[in-house]
Amino acid sequence: MSGKWSKLKKTLSINATGTAAAAPSSKLPPTVPDQSKSRPPTSSSSSSFSSRLSSSFSLSSSSKKICAICLGIVKIGLGQAIFTAECSHSFHFSCISCSVKHGNHLCPICRLKWKEIPSQLPDINANADHNTHGQGQVSPPQATFENHNYPRAQPEPSRYSDDEPLPVIRTDTTPAFEHARAPSSNLVIKAFPEFPAVAAAESVSDFAVLVGVRAPPLLDATDQVDRASIDLVLVLDVSGSMDGAKLFLMKRAVYFIIDNLGPGDRLSLVSFSSSASRIFPLLRMTDTGREDAKQAVTSLDAVGGTNIIEGLKKGIRVLNERRERNSVASIILLSDGKDTYHNDAIIRGRKNHNSSTATSVLNILLASVFSQNGEHINDAHLPTLPIHTFGFGADHDSSAMNGISDASGGTFSFIETVDTMREAFARCIGGLLSVSAQELRLTLSSASSGVRIRSISSGRYAKEISEGGLIGLIQIGDMYADEEKEFLVNLSIPPWLVLKGDEWVKRMSLLKITCSFKDIVSKVTMQVEGVSVEVSRPKVLSMAENILSLEVDRQRNRLWVADGISEAREMADAGNFSGAQAVLSNRMSTLLSSASAQAGDSLCSWLQCELMEIRERMANLEIYNRTGRSYVLSGISSHSLQRATTRGDSGNLASLGYETPSMVGMVSKSQNLSLPNPP
Repeated sequence: MSGKWSKLKKTLSINATGTAAAAPSSKLPPTVPDQSKSRPPTSSSSSSFSSRLSSSFSLSSSSKKICAICLGIVKIGLGQAIFTAECSHSFHFSCISCSVKHGNHLCPICRLKWKEIPSQLPDINANADHNTHGQGQVSPPQATFENHNYPRAQPEPSRYSDDEPLPVIRTDTTPAFEHARAPSSNLVIKAFPEFPAVAAAESVSDFAVLVGVRAPPLLDATDQVDRASIDLVLVLDVSGSMDGAKLFLMKRAVYFIIDNLGPGDRLSLVSFSSSASRIFPLLRMTDTGREDAKQAVTSLDAVGGTNIIEGLKKGIRVLNERRERNSVASIILLSDGKDTYHNDAIIRGRKNHNSSTATSVLNILLASVFSQNGEHINDAHLPTLPIHTFGFGADHDSSAMNGISDASGGTFSFIETVDTMREAFARCIGGLLSVSAQELRLTLSSASSGVRIRSISSGRYAKEISEGGLIGLIQIGDMYADEEKEFLVNLSIPPWLVLKGDEWVKRMSLLKITCSFKDIVSKVTMQVEGVSVEVSRPKVLSMAENILSLEVDRQRNRLWVADGISEAREMADAGNFSGAQAVLSNRMSTLLSSASAQAGDSLCSWLQCELMEIRERMANLEIYNRTGRSYVLSGISSHSLQRATTRGDSGNLASLGYETPSMVGMVSKSQNLSLPNPP
């Protein structure tokens, strides 16, 4: 306790008459003025505190922190809830809430006017929680945030339907607006057959075709009209293990997100420790909204246990119960620990180290959310709210975090060091703020008699083969600007001895590819006629017609390596590290001997670096448990969606896969910002 009292003495500057002036709060974000330099005069309503305040200062030699109102000891674990104000002064919650009830909104010690104030007396019979170190303590209630557009000192509503209305979009029908861009012409579809020709008399049961799509670019990344506005909920871990530099840098990372949201975007903040609280409603990020959101982030303190499930439940509720909806909605979940309040399900997930158990945890979570509205949910009807999870440090539950992102359609990132947190968030929102196509799907149709679709390698994207292999469908959904997706489609091809009149037809159509998507500018569903895939059918193949397509080969290498990483991970989870090393070595040998690797393909070089990094992180049980599992799961998440995730430290090449120009630009922006030294 002597250390805490020393901090209090540093915070308070006491003059000879017993009055104090508070030092500027170190928690204020850089954009918020230092309010301590312009103090309001002491109000008459606070004069009753003076004698007790002087008494509290006389205890400077004591090792205990004193409530300036009742002069009692302020200490967690004594059965009383504690309120810590934005100026860092702490009081018994019952004492300060009574003072606030009578209209006192100034700190009794430093006279700072609070922007967030306690709203109600907590349940005095609340059970003691447990922090991450197993010590019993009472979780402090969250201060209700005072916003310009919402009533002061209101508790959390029973239903989160208090989202700020979306801005009214002016309908401009001028030709310049209607034809600002031609979205269908900016979307690119490509296809490459495995070989340019197949002998006419030959039938092939497994012929590969690479099918790819690239989303339209943004004409101007700063133009709010040219991208989809988003509804974003940040679910943040503020348990005791986040105290210090972790909390400091997390706040800076969230400030960065806030600064890069536009007036059409809406943000909500949920914090969780032993319990969860929505500390900021879903509001537009106007100048006022950004300032208020930063103040809410500034008020966060790290204390208590880790209740991930309750935090996630509130985050999902914010999006499910909103009255109006932006076209893109996502949740970002950050945690550095394991859920200490849902032990049975989480322990099973850690024991099995597979995503199926964590997925069942998520299904239970979603079922509990929907049951409040009398609705039923099952595995086939999970809500389409992608949850992008960020496991931070060596102690987070990577299996559960990856399972949550996997089941929801989001990505899992592994933040290995505290100083890369802002960069990890920047990479994620660089994508979310650049959605240029929605509800995108590819339709594959057999173009000749006897051609059948046998399989589609689509990762986590939903696929369907119907009508006996005549039709194939790949559901991609949202795509970021300039983002590319590539899929291998395996066909069966019959012999081709077709005559047209007296002439032999020497070319055969295999597939016709079309695409549909909703353009984010016009909100109209666009139909794009794609390409037709053809091969020659000569009687005898020439040497030039028997050359493998490098595009198909490099994609086959990517799938081969990703499959090997998943296989090695299963072995490592079972403790078979020698077997895992053998699998990785075998995949690397096959990769390096491939035609595309021999041609110096950049994707193959990146895959080689990834395999080498994973081998190092699977060297033994200690290294694998500390960082290896998280690194591997983040890589599997990235490959399955062909979308960039953060893995390990910022200098790792494996973090750079699948990055789009918008992601690269946002990461560079975050790296160019100066960062104050953390506490």
